[in-house]
Amino acid sequence: TVTSPAGAGVVPVTVTTAGGTGTLGSFYYMPTPALTGISPDAGPVSGSDQEIVITGRNLAGAIDVYFGSTRAVIQSVSNTQVTVRAAHAPAPGAVTVTVITSGGSADGPFYTYVDHPTITDVSPSAGPTSGGTGVTITGTGLNYIEQVTFHGTPAPFSVISDTTVTAVSPPSATEGTFDVTVTTPGGTSSGSFTYVSPPGA
Repeated sequence: TVTSPAGAGVVPVTVTTAGGTGTLGSFYYMPTPALTGISPDAGPVSGSDQEIVITGRNLAGAIDVYFGSTRAVIQSVSNTQVTVRAAHAPAPGAVTVTVITSGGSADGPFYTYVDHPTITDVSPSAGPTSGGTGVTITGTGLNYIEQVTFHGTPAPFSVISDTTVTAVSPPSATEGTFDVTVTTPGGTSSGSFTYVSPPGA
């Protein structure tokens, strides 16, 4: 049993005894990996079937990938990227991504586990079909909102806090009560908004 000395490239492994010297084979010195990015950089606490691409250098032969203490499932590997699927996390929050290869390990970008969002109130809950109503959406898990839609139509929005988002209702071709849906890396949640035609319309 021996400890490899510092080196580079492919080198022969030889053993010398009183009877002479013999070559056992080759030893491959692998370069140390480095990480430069991750996409997407957030997903649900429950884990995700979505492929997550980690980019960097010297990633060929990746043995393991960890998101914090959680081991991810490796899908494919090349020298410049590793594709994985995130497993279930113990809690929401940002964790360090670590890639382990024969050349060592590299800590790199953060990945954020996000709770499933909820909507508890949409206020006001009604407005004209012409759109333009300022709406306050309250709930939980709203910090990482990627999109707000009214009846499937994207609306401009601003994240105020993890419990509050403001949006402006887009125009609607018809009257009625429709879903107001928020989308985050943790999933989607819906409330309702009623479109009303103006008097005389």
